[in-house]
Amino acid sequence: MRILSLFVMLLTLTSCGSSDSNNELEINAQVFKALQQDYLWYGDLPSSINAADYNSPQTMLAAVAAPQDRFSFIMTGQEYEDRFINATFFGYGFSAMRIDNDTALQVAYVYDAGSAAQNGLRRGDKIIEIEGVSVADWLKKLDTGLVTEDDIYGPNEAGVVRNFVWRKPNGEQLTSDFIKDQVSTNTVLHRSVVDDDSKRLGYLVFNAFIELSETELEAAFADFSAQGVNELILDLRYNGGGLIRVANQLSAQIAANKVTNKTFVKYQYNDKNWHKNTTTLFSLGAGQTTLNLDRVIILTTEASCSASELVINSLSPFIEVVQIGETTCGKPVGMMPDRIGNYVLMAINFQTVNALDQGDYFDGLNPNCYVSDSITGDWGATDDPLLAEAFYYVRHNQCSNVGQAFAEKMTSFSTDSMQRQPAKLGLAAQFANER
Repeated sequence: MRILSLFVMLLTLTSCGSSDSNNELEINAQVFKALQQDYLWYGDLPSSINAADYNSPQTMLAAVAAPQDRFSFIMTGQEYEDRFINATFFGYGFSAMRIDNDTALQVAYVYDAGSAAQNGLRRGDKIIEIEGVSVADWLKKLDTGLVTEDDIYGPNEAGVVRNFVWRKPNGEQLTSDFIKDQVSTNTVLHRSVVDDDSKRLGYLVFNAFIELSETELEAAFADFSAQGVNELILDLRYNGGGLIRVANQLSAQIAANKVTNKTFVKYQYNDKNWHKNTTTLFSLGAGQTTLNLDRVIILTTEASCSASELVINSLSPFIEVVQIGETTCGKPVGMMPDRIGNYVLMAINFQTVNALDQGDYFDGLNPNCYVSDSITGDWGATDDPLLAEAFYYVRHNQCSNVGQAFAEKMTSFSTDSMQRQPAKLGLAAQFANER
């Protein structure tokens, strides 16, 4: 499964140039000028450009970006506001992927406020029909250009209705009309507490590091603390990242007693901006409740990116971090948003390292126990391969035979021989899966 996304460091939105300029040529020139000063890999840029050669800032950025850059992008100011400030998007409130030879869409997650969730759609369900047409037919026509996604899901207008038919993991078939609207996202997709021998296991599924997350994380940790949780399984399998300060809050809430006054992250800028290099200590930020754990188990896939990787890398010098699942996306770098006209430039301009100066995981962080991700049901399903491996580790303090065998196999190959596919990264990649 690959539902991929991107971590962005979102701090104060800065302004560059005329904020009301709509001139694409001027925007192209300003974007290139910003890259020459702040881009981490500015040495890989061409010495100059002809702004008229590019019909949009996006086209220009794609043409000049460094070969190793899978992450930089540009979005409109409105897209930035909707995604990172308001945490909303237009849709029914679910994310799904193709499955069963393109005959169904399997639901990866739903947002609580969306029409899909309110009408009973859940993770693990398979959508088989939309508006009286089979998903197989829709996807075939989509791939051949006979229809658009608007034909399938309807335009992004409040009140648009589509009839969905889906099948539950137990075979039950359901149908309902979903109504498209502005959907507020929730970043804590699931939390629960399970007794396992002497352990009180907290299970937290966390999907993005945005401003909303601060209060959602505090509510989750307050609940875990009240229930006496002494072991945590943190599920970051779809979490493409976000605010570094939220990653700091989460890490401190996990292990406050072990990390107080210790280095959380060091920022390393290009040689034109060396004076910006700083060190940030662990901080609860907006959090209040801590679990003070000596160990955390973190579930990952290639969709686990940036701030998710930062939590793993920053905690590793101080507590035991057990990574279960798949290799992460490989993004030890970040960016500051730069407002240029009606656009927001999100270009890589710093690298992050932990207290031990470790941070060159451009090929991703490899798990201790390798398990392939698959959807078997709703969050907490006992046959979820990643979660099942986590429970095994809690009980036995080691990987299962399957997890260990794959982990050993992975270490016997070089990165090149593993033929890891280039990640289709960027927040837009995640949002493309959200309906």
